[in-house]
Amino acid sequence: MLTVLAPEMGGCRILGQVWGGWRRGPGVRAAPTASSFGTEARHQQQRRGSSKRSGPLDDQPFSGLLRPENLSRQELVDVLRAAVVDQKGPLVTLNKPQGLPVTGKPGELTLLSVLPELSQSLGLGDRELQVVRASGKETSGLVLLSSCPQTASRLQKFFTHSQRARRPTVTYCAVTDGIPATSEGTIQAALKLEHIDGVNFVVPVKSPSRKDILEGVKRTLSYFRVVATGSGCALVQLQPLTAFPSQLQAHMALQLCPLLGDHTHSARVASVLGQRFLLPAESTRPQRQVLDEALLSRLHLTPSQAAQLPLHLHLHCLYLPGARPRDPPIKLLAPLPSYFSRTLHCLGLHYQ
Repeated sequence: MLTVLAPEMGGCRILGQVWGGWRRGPGVRAAPTASSFGTEARHQQQRRGSSKRSGPLDDQPFSGLLRPENLSRQELVDVLRAAVVDQKGPLVTLNKPQGLPVTGKPGELTLLSVLPELSQSLGLGDRELQVVRASGKETSGLVLLSSCPQTASRLQKFFTHSQRARRPTVTYCAVTDGIPATSEGTIQAALKLEHIDGVNFVVPVKSPSRKDILEGVKRTLSYFRVVATGSGCALVQLQPLTAFPSQLQAHMALQLCPLLGDHTHSARVASVLGQRFLLPAESTRPQRQVLDEALLSRLHLTPSQAAQLPLHLHLHCLYLPGARPRDPPIKLLAPLPSYFSRTLHCLGLHYQ
Protein backbone atom coordinates (compact mmCIF):
# COMPACT_ATOMS: atom_id res chain seq x y z
CA MET A 1 0.00 0.00 0.00
CA LEU A 2 1.36 3.36 -0.97
CA THR A 3 0.50 6.91 -0.13
CA VAL A 4 -0.73 9.14 -2.95
CA LEU A 5 0.61 12.68 -2.99
CA ALA A 6 -1.17 15.72 -4.34
CA PRO A 7 -0.10 16.50 -7.90
CA GLU A 8 0.70 20.18 -7.26
CA MET A 9 4.39 20.92 -7.66
CA GLY A 10 4.73 22.46 -4.23
CA GLY A 11 2.08 20.38 -2.51
CA CYS A 12 2.52 18.44 0.68
CA ARG A 13 -0.99 16.98 0.92
CA ILE A 14 -1.73 13.28 1.00
CA LEU A 15 -4.84 12.28 -0.89
CA GLY A 16 -5.19 8.53 -0.75
CA GLN A 17 -3.52 5.14 -0.97
CA VAL A 18 -2.70 2.53 -3.57
CA TRP A 19 -1.32 -1.02 -3.49
CA GLY A 20 2.10 -2.09 -4.70
CA GLY A 21 4.36 -5.13 -4.61
CA TRP A 22 6.04 -7.60 -6.98
CA ARG A 23 3.08 -9.97 -6.87
CA ARG A 24 1.06 -7.30 -8.68
CA GLY A 25 3.73 -6.08 -11.05
CA PRO A 26 6.31 -7.28 -13.56
CA GLY A 27 9.66 -8.68 -12.60
CA VAL A 28 13.03 -7.01 -12.48
CA ARG A 29 13.83 -4.77 -15.42
CA ALA A 30 17.17 -3.56 -16.62
CA ALA A 31 15.99 0.00 -17.24
CA PRO A 32 13.37 2.26 -15.62
CA THR A 33 10.02 2.58 -17.31
CA ALA A 34 8.09 5.00 -15.12
CA SER A 35 7.51 8.26 -16.93
CA SER A 36 8.76 10.35 -14.04
CA PHE A 37 11.92 8.27 -13.57
CA GLY A 38 13.57 7.50 -16.84
CA THR A 39 15.31 10.64 -18.09
CA GLU A 40 18.21 11.05 -15.68
CA ALA A 41 18.53 7.29 -15.18
CA ARG A 42 18.96 6.79 -18.91
CA HIS A 43 21.57 9.55 -18.96
CA GLN A 44 23.46 7.70 -16.22
CA GLN A 45 23.38 4.47 -18.21
CA GLN A 46 24.55 6.25 -21.34
CA ARG A 47 27.45 7.79 -19.45
CA ARG A 48 28.46 4.38 -18.15
CA GLY A 49 28.06 2.83 -21.56
CA SER A 50 30.39 5.38 -23.13
CA SER A 51 33.08 4.99 -20.47
CA LYS A 52 36.27 3.24 -21.51
CA ARG A 53 36.47 1.61 -18.07
CA SER A 54 32.96 0.24 -17.75
CA GLY A 55 33.20 -2.84 -19.98
CA PRO A 56 32.03 -6.15 -18.53
CA LEU A 57 35.52 -7.65 -18.38
CA ASP A 58 37.76 -4.63 -17.89
CA ASP A 59 40.89 -4.45 -15.77
CA GLN A 60 39.06 -2.42 -13.11
CA PRO A 61 36.25 -4.78 -12.03
CA PHE A 62 35.00 -2.37 -9.36
CA SER A 63 35.65 0.91 -11.17
CA GLY A 64 33.33 3.73 -10.22
CA LEU A 65 33.00 2.71 -6.56
CA LEU A 66 32.58 5.70 -4.26
CA ARG A 67 35.29 6.40 -1.69
CA PRO A 68 33.80 9.14 0.52
CA GLU A 69 37.05 9.52 2.44
CA ASN A 70 38.72 10.67 -0.79
CA LEU A 71 36.09 13.28 -1.66
CA SER A 72 35.57 16.88 -0.63
CA ARG A 73 32.11 18.02 0.41
CA GLN A 74 31.57 19.73 -2.95
CA GLU A 75 32.70 16.65 -4.86
CA LEU A 76 30.20 14.52 -2.95
CA VAL A 77 27.44 17.06 -3.66
CA ASP A 78 28.32 16.86 -7.36
CA VAL A 79 28.17 13.05 -7.25
CA LEU A 80 24.75 13.10 -5.58
CA ARG A 81 23.39 15.75 -7.93
CA ALA A 82 24.38 13.55 -10.88
CA ALA A 83 22.69 10.60 -9.13
CA VAL A 84 19.26 12.28 -9.00
CA VAL A 85 16.79 10.17 -10.98
CA ASP A 86 13.62 12.13 -10.26
CA GLN A 87 12.61 15.52 -8.83
CA LYS A 88 8.91 16.31 -8.61
CA GLY A 89 7.43 18.85 -6.19
CA PRO A 90 8.91 18.32 -2.72
CA LEU A 91 10.26 14.84 -3.51
CA VAL A 92 13.74 14.06 -4.79
CA THR A 93 14.84 10.51 -5.62
CA LEU A 94 18.47 9.58 -6.17
CA ASN A 95 20.47 6.43 -6.85
CA LYS A 96 22.88 6.21 -3.90
CA PRO A 97 26.33 4.78 -4.64
CA GLN A 98 27.48 1.76 -2.65
CA GLY A 99 29.77 2.73 0.23
CA LEU A 100 28.12 6.05 1.11
CA PRO A 101 26.77 6.11 4.67
CA VAL A 102 23.50 7.91 5.28
CA THR A 103 24.45 8.97 8.81
CA GLY A 104 27.67 8.90 10.81
CA LYS A 105 29.73 10.52 13.52
CA PRO A 106 30.12 14.31 13.68
CA GLY A 107 32.58 15.47 11.07
CA GLU A 108 32.19 12.41 8.84
CA LEU A 109 31.15 12.85 5.23
CA THR A 110 27.70 11.30 4.87
CA LEU A 111 24.56 11.79 2.82
CA LEU A 112 22.91 13.57 5.74
CA SER A 113 25.87 15.91 6.26
CA VAL A 114 25.70 17.37 2.73
CA LEU A 115 21.92 17.68 2.39
CA PRO A 116 22.04 21.48 2.94
CA GLU A 117 24.47 21.91 0.03
CA LEU A 118 22.55 19.42 -2.13
CA SER A 119 19.33 21.32 -1.47
CA GLN A 120 20.97 24.54 -2.66
CA SER A 121 22.46 22.79 -5.68
CA LEU A 122 19.01 21.55 -6.72
CA GLY A 123 17.54 25.03 -6.47
CA LEU A 124 15.43 24.41 -3.36
CA GLY A 125 16.58 27.55 -1.56
CA ASP A 126 15.88 27.40 2.15
CA ARG A 127 13.71 24.27 1.76
CA GLU A 128 16.26 21.79 3.07
CA LEU A 129 15.93 18.14 2.09
CA GLN A 130 15.50 15.41 4.66
CA VAL A 131 15.71 11.64 4.32
CA VAL A 132 12.43 9.74 3.99
CA ARG A 133 13.72 6.34 2.88
CA ALA A 134 17.30 5.18 2.31
CA SER A 135 19.42 2.06 2.04
CA GLY A 136 22.41 1.34 4.27
CA LYS A 137 26.05 2.23 3.68
CA GLU A 138 27.06 -0.99 1.92
CA THR A 139 23.86 -1.07 -0.13
CA SER A 140 23.39 0.85 -3.36
CA GLY A 141 20.11 2.12 -4.74
CA LEU A 142 17.16 4.39 -4.27
CA VAL A 143 16.99 7.12 -1.65
CA LEU A 144 13.82 9.17 -1.18
CA LEU A 145 14.23 12.75 0.04
CA SER A 146 11.68 15.48 0.73
CA SER A 147 11.92 19.26 1.12
CA CYS A 148 8.47 19.37 2.73
CA PRO A 149 8.44 18.35 6.43
CA GLN A 150 4.73 17.48 6.31
CA THR A 151 5.20 15.17 3.32
CA ALA A 152 8.25 13.55 4.89
CA SER A 153 6.42 12.94 8.17
CA ARG A 154 3.39 11.43 6.46
CA LEU A 155 5.45 9.18 4.24
CA GLN A 156 7.53 7.99 7.19
CA LYS A 157 4.32 7.17 9.05
CA PHE A 158 3.14 5.34 5.94
CA PHE A 159 6.28 3.21 5.76
CA THR A 160 5.98 2.42 9.46
CA HIS A 161 2.31 1.46 9.03
CA SER A 162 3.16 -0.71 6.01
CA GLN A 163 5.79 -2.59 8.00
CA ARG A 164 3.35 -3.26 10.80
CA ALA A 165 0.81 -4.49 8.24
CA ARG A 166 3.47 -6.67 6.56
CA ARG A 167 3.05 -4.91 3.21
CA PRO A 168 6.22 -4.60 1.10
CA THR A 169 7.11 -1.15 -0.20
CA VAL A 170 10.56 -1.76 -1.71
CA THR A 171 12.29 -4.45 -3.73
CA TYR A 172 16.02 -5.17 -3.66
CA CYS A 173 18.11 -6.98 -6.26
CA ALA A 174 20.85 -9.26 -4.97
CA VAL A 175 23.33 -11.81 -6.25
CA THR A 176 23.87 -14.83 -4.01
CA ASP A 177 26.75 -17.27 -3.75
CA GLY A 178 24.63 -20.39 -3.98
CA ILE A 179 21.11 -21.07 -5.21
CA PRO A 180 18.14 -21.08 -2.81
CA ALA A 181 16.42 -24.46 -2.41
CA THR A 182 13.07 -23.01 -3.52
CA SER A 183 12.31 -20.46 -6.21
CA GLU A 184 10.44 -18.19 -3.82
CA GLY A 185 9.25 -18.04 -0.25
CA THR A 186 9.51 -16.29 3.09
CA ILE A 187 12.36 -16.17 5.59
CA GLN A 188 11.53 -15.73 9.25
CA ALA A 189 14.11 -15.43 12.00
CA ALA A 190 14.58 -13.76 15.35
CA LEU A 191 17.76 -11.70 15.13
CA LYS A 192 20.02 -9.83 17.48
CA LEU A 193 22.93 -7.48 16.84
CA GLU A 194 26.30 -8.25 18.38
CA HIS A 195 29.55 -6.29 18.23
CA ILE A 196 32.34 -8.74 17.41
CA ASP A 197 35.93 -7.78 16.58
CA GLY A 198 34.82 -4.21 15.90
CA VAL A 199 32.11 -5.32 13.47
CA ASN A 200 28.33 -5.39 13.85
CA PHE A 201 27.34 -9.04 13.39
CA VAL A 202 23.71 -10.18 13.18
CA VAL A 203 23.03 -13.59 14.70
CA PRO A 204 19.81 -15.63 14.92
CA VAL A 205 18.12 -16.45 18.21
CA LYS A 206 16.12 -19.66 18.53
CA SER A 207 12.81 -19.39 20.39
CA PRO A 208 13.43 -15.93 21.85
CA SER A 209 12.04 -15.28 25.31
CA ARG A 210 10.23 -12.18 26.43
CA LYS A 211 13.47 -11.08 28.06
CA ASP A 212 15.31 -11.53 24.73
CA ILE A 213 12.77 -9.31 22.97
CA LEU A 214 13.14 -6.64 25.64
CA GLU A 215 16.93 -6.80 25.23
CA GLY A 216 16.84 -6.09 21.50
CA VAL A 217 16.04 -9.39 19.79
CA LYS A 218 13.58 -8.82 16.93
CA ARG A 219 11.43 -11.21 14.92
CA THR A 220 12.11 -10.49 11.25
CA LEU A 221 10.51 -11.47 7.96
CA SER A 222 11.49 -11.18 4.29
CA TYR A 223 10.12 -12.39 0.95
CA PHE A 224 12.47 -13.70 -1.73
CA ARG A 225 12.09 -14.71 -5.36
CA VAL A 226 14.74 -16.23 -7.61
CA VAL A 227 14.87 -14.43 -10.96
CA ALA A 228 17.73 -16.28 -12.65
CA THR A 229 20.42 -18.86 -11.85
CA GLY A 230 23.80 -19.68 -13.32
CA SER A 231 27.32 -20.73 -12.35
CA GLY A 232 26.13 -21.74 -8.89
CA CYS A 233 24.78 -18.26 -8.17
CA ALA A 234 21.37 -16.61 -8.29
CA LEU A 235 19.86 -13.25 -9.07
CA VAL A 236 17.26 -12.74 -6.36
CA GLN A 237 14.57 -10.19 -5.56
CA LEU A 238 14.19 -9.46 -1.85
CA GLN A 239 11.40 -7.63 -0.03
CA PRO A 240 11.97 -6.96 3.68
CA LEU A 241 8.75 -6.91 5.70
CA THR A 242 10.53 -5.77 8.87
CA ALA A 243 13.43 -3.41 9.52
CA PHE A 244 16.60 -4.67 11.18
CA PRO A 245 20.28 -3.88 10.45
CA SER A 246 21.69 -6.23 7.78
CA GLN A 247 18.45 -8.21 7.83
CA LEU A 248 18.67 -9.33 4.20
CA GLN A 249 22.33 -10.36 4.53
CA ALA A 250 21.55 -12.45 7.63
CA HIS A 251 18.44 -13.99 6.05
CA MET A 252 20.26 -15.15 2.92
CA ALA A 253 23.12 -16.56 4.98
CA LEU A 254 20.54 -18.62 6.85
CA GLN A 255 19.46 -19.98 3.44
CA LEU A 256 23.09 -21.08 2.89
CA CYS A 257 23.25 -18.54 0.05
CA PRO A 258 25.18 -15.51 1.33
CA LEU A 259 25.09 -12.35 -0.72
CA LEU A 260 28.04 -11.81 -3.01
CA GLY A 261 30.34 -9.29 -1.34
CA ASP A 262 28.99 -9.92 2.17
CA HIS A 263 32.26 -9.94 4.08
CA THR A 264 30.54 -10.38 7.42
CA HIS A 265 27.71 -12.91 7.49
CA SER A 266 29.08 -15.22 4.78
CA ALA A 267 31.50 -16.50 7.42
CA ARG A 268 28.67 -18.56 8.90
CA VAL A 269 28.32 -20.69 5.76
CA ALA A 270 30.80 -23.58 5.45
CA SER A 271 31.07 -26.46 2.99
CA VAL A 272 32.36 -30.03 3.20
CA LEU A 273 32.38 -32.24 0.11
CA GLY A 274 30.07 -29.82 -1.63
CA GLN A 275 27.49 -29.82 1.16
CA ARG A 276 26.82 -26.47 2.82
CA PHE A 277 25.95 -25.99 6.46
CA LEU A 278 25.79 -23.23 9.07
CA LEU A 279 28.55 -22.82 11.59
CA PRO A 280 27.43 -22.06 15.16
CA ALA A 281 26.85 -18.34 15.56
CA GLU A 282 28.61 -18.21 18.92
CA SER A 283 31.85 -19.55 17.45
CA THR A 284 31.81 -17.59 14.16
CA ARG A 285 33.80 -14.42 13.61
CA PRO A 286 33.24 -11.97 10.74
CA GLN A 287 35.76 -12.44 7.93
CA ARG A 288 36.28 -11.71 4.25
CA GLN A 289 34.13 -13.79 1.94
CA VAL A 290 35.97 -16.76 0.41
CA LEU A 291 34.86 -17.78 -3.10
CA ASP A 292 35.80 -21.07 -4.75
CA GLU A 293 38.21 -21.15 -7.68
CA ALA A 294 35.50 -21.87 -10.26
CA LEU A 295 33.50 -18.80 -9.24
CA LEU A 296 36.61 -16.61 -9.14
CA SER A 297 37.38 -17.75 -12.67
CA ARG A 298 33.87 -16.92 -13.90
CA LEU A 299 34.09 -13.48 -12.29
CA HIS A 300 37.61 -12.92 -13.69
CA LEU A 301 38.85 -12.00 -10.22
CA THR A 302 41.97 -12.80 -8.24
CA PRO A 303 41.57 -13.75 -4.56
CA SER A 304 42.88 -10.32 -3.55
CA GLN A 305 40.29 -8.63 -5.78
CA ALA A 306 37.55 -10.85 -4.38
CA ALA A 307 38.47 -9.65 -0.90
CA GLN A 308 37.40 -6.16 -2.06
CA LEU A 309 34.20 -7.34 -3.76
CA PRO A 310 31.40 -4.84 -3.00
CA LEU A 311 28.11 -6.04 -1.57
CA HIS A 312 25.73 -7.02 -4.38
CA LEU A 313 22.57 -5.65 -2.79
CA HIS A 314 20.75 -2.88 -4.63
CA LEU A 315 17.54 -1.09 -3.63
CA HIS A 316 16.11 -1.41 -7.11
CA CYS A 317 12.43 -0.55 -6.87
CA LEU A 318 10.34 1.93 -4.92
CA TYR A 319 6.71 2.78 -5.55
CA LEU A 320 5.38 6.33 -5.74
CA PRO A 321 1.78 7.26 -6.52
CA GLY A 322 0.33 8.46 -9.79
CA ALA A 323 -0.91 12.01 -10.32
CA ARG A 324 -4.48 11.12 -9.25
CA PRO A 325 -5.81 8.72 -6.61
CA ARG A 326 -7.06 6.22 -9.21
CA ASP A 327 -3.89 6.27 -11.28
CA PRO A 328 -1.60 3.23 -11.01
CA PRO A 329 1.50 3.71 -8.85
CA ILE A 330 4.71 4.84 -10.51
CA LYS A 331 7.47 2.30 -10.15
CA LEU A 332 10.82 4.01 -9.65
CA LEU A 333 13.68 1.79 -10.83
CA ALA A 334 17.30 2.57 -10.06
CA PRO A 335 19.86 1.40 -12.66
CA LEU A 336 22.27 -1.22 -11.37
CA PRO A 337 25.84 -0.18 -10.50
CA SER A 338 28.41 -1.04 -13.16
CA TYR A 339 30.11 -3.69 -10.98
CA PHE A 340 26.72 -5.38 -10.42
CA SER A 341 26.00 -5.47 -14.16
CA ARG A 342 29.49 -6.82 -14.80
CA THR A 343 28.86 -9.67 -12.35
CA LEU A 344 25.57 -10.58 -14.04
CA HIS A 345 27.36 -10.67 -17.40
CA CYS A 346 30.16 -12.88 -16.07
CA LEU A 347 27.73 -15.33 -14.45
CA GLY A 348 25.33 -15.45 -17.38
CA LEU A 349 22.44 -14.15 -15.27
CA HIS A 350 19.72 -12.41 -17.23
CA TYR A 351 16.56 -10.53 -16.34
CA GLN A 352 13.21 -12.18 -16.95
